[in-house]
Amino acid sequence: MRTQSLVFVLGLCCAATIAAPTQIVLDTSLAGDELAPRKLHGRFLHITDIHPDPFYDPGASESSACHRASVKGGRPAGYYGTPYSKCESPFRLTNFTLDFLDEHWTSEIDFVIWTGDNARHDNDKHIPRLLDEIYDLNRAVAKKMEHVFVSKGIPVVPSLGNNDIWPHNTISTGPNKIFEEFSSIWNAFIPPTSSASFHQGGYFSTEIIPDAVAAISLNTLYFYKKNYAVGGCNFNDPEDPGNIHLDWLEEQLESFRSRQMQVWITGHVPPSEKGYFPECYYRFVELNLRFQDTILGNLYGHKNIDHFSLLDADDINMSTEESSETSAGSTLFDFLIADFSEIPEPLEEIHYDNYVVVNTNAAIVPRPYIPSFRVFAYNVTGLSSTARHVSSDPYLQTTKAAWRRRALNNEQLRTSNQPKCRQLEYRDTWRCHFDKPRHSDSESPSRSNSLWSPLGYAQFYMPRLGEFDQTHDPDFELEYMTFPLSRMHPDEETQDTTNHQYVMPLRLLPEELRQPHAVESEYTPYKLDDLTIPSWLDLATRLAKEKELQIKFKEFMYMGGKET
Repeated sequence: MRTQSLVFVLGLCCAATIAAPTQIVLDTSLAGDELAPRKLHGRFLHITDIHPDPFYDPGASESSACHRASVKGGRPAGYYGTPYSKCESPFRLTNFTLDFLDEHWTSEIDFVIWTGDNARHDNDKHIPRLLDEIYDLNRAVAKKMEHVFVSKGIPVVPSLGNNDIWPHNTISTGPNKIFEEFSSIWNAFIPPTSSASFHQGGYFSTEIIPDAVAAISLNTLYFYKKNYAVGGCNFNDPEDPGNIHLDWLEEQLESFRSRQMQVWITGHVPPSEKGYFPECYYRFVELNLRFQDTILGNLYGHKNIDHFSLLDADDINMSTEESSETSAGSTLFDFLIADFSEIPEPLEEIHYDNYVVVNTNAAIVPRPYIPSFRVFAYNVTGLSSTARHVSSDPYLQTTKAAWRRRALNNEQLRTSNQPKCRQLEYRDTWRCHFDKPRHSDSESPSRSNSLWSPLGYAQFYMPRLGEFDQTHDPDFELEYMTFPLSRMHPDEETQDTTNHQYVMPLRLLPEELRQPHAVESEYTPYKLDDLTIPSWLDLATRLAKEKELQIKFKEFMYMGGKET
């Protein structure tokens, strides 16, 4: 069986064929060619949880993890994958997905966020998952990503998943063999300036739009409760890998903020009280709130469920013993609706400084739902026509000067004043030691639609996965968009196409959405003008009250499958 694994892996590597150059931010030229400017489109791709499986066998039994026939019978494995199952992705699906993105999207996006899990789960006792196989699978997918994106000048920002290491979920501080191997596998993606941090802890930062926008790739396994090799960010343990990582994150945010840059935070396991060690979670929430004027958003994978959640100042003020998320006997959907129900109303009275939004994307692997990827649009209005000179663009420099003049919140949390902090059991915890100024600004891109603000996203999926075979080619279809249709077309009266930013290429949308006079449909349930914090909180409060919207949100979360 090991030979079969290597054959499949080599097959995927060969699909990428040519060697791609080291990643050059916003530059389409290949090594040795004359540099050519690349247009900034105002869109990026988020893809996650690919999980290719070299042992996947079409026609095999689902009960065997789609690896072989089984005396138990059951549903046979599909040609391109088995929807709503515990089976992984055949390489056929991995290759088709990346080839589809190559054909349809590489001419439309500026960068790629890729949030981990590029090896199969260890779910078949007859074929135990080995470390060499994990490296082989990650190396194969990375080569394909280089070929599809990096060779065209599109930056890729990967993150380590809990299935990208061995043993599963478990990793301690570096330098170690795993980080050394991934530094080689991801050589095209990690800038030399981040080599030290990656060798130390498997995390790095990179400027995806030079001098303007950065991405910080976290190693969320240091915060993950299932990682028994770390201590959980305890206040009195400064050498804990989680604390060292968060110290580094704080330094990165300080540095980017001092340069008036904006940041996307990315990683594999999304932050939550249920998934993170408590002390790691509190530190992470505080950093996000403190740098709200710098952080554009948070992007994750892992759960394979499409949803958004909120980081709230109440999570760190110890006013209650536990949040709604820790209640027993509820699904993720129930947790979220309960959390959204606690947002104060009316919206005019919400203290927006107290919130940060987390986006968790659905997966490519049809486990337990169906393949999906997401394309975000963001604001580039006012910039010159090419992104190559963005650092010297007069509009950008004017915008940065305006940011410097703004009066920032600079409110101090002073959590040490909380009554519980006088009690011995709480005194030496992180929540009793948050006293640094918070940097929030109602006009920052995370709060108000301006340069670099996220505008919305379009979600694409493969609803008929089980129907595709040798004679029926697969396809990705639009599932839904967060935009209202008014954002899709120029002003109807003036038809001004000069200043209109097409948030999504019309050619890649269903015919009914391409028409200038199209009406709102099932594709546009949320009608959000942008993805700033006020817009997300508006949607959250509507979800807490409107049953029809809840039904739609739930459908998107589980894609026709069972709740988890």
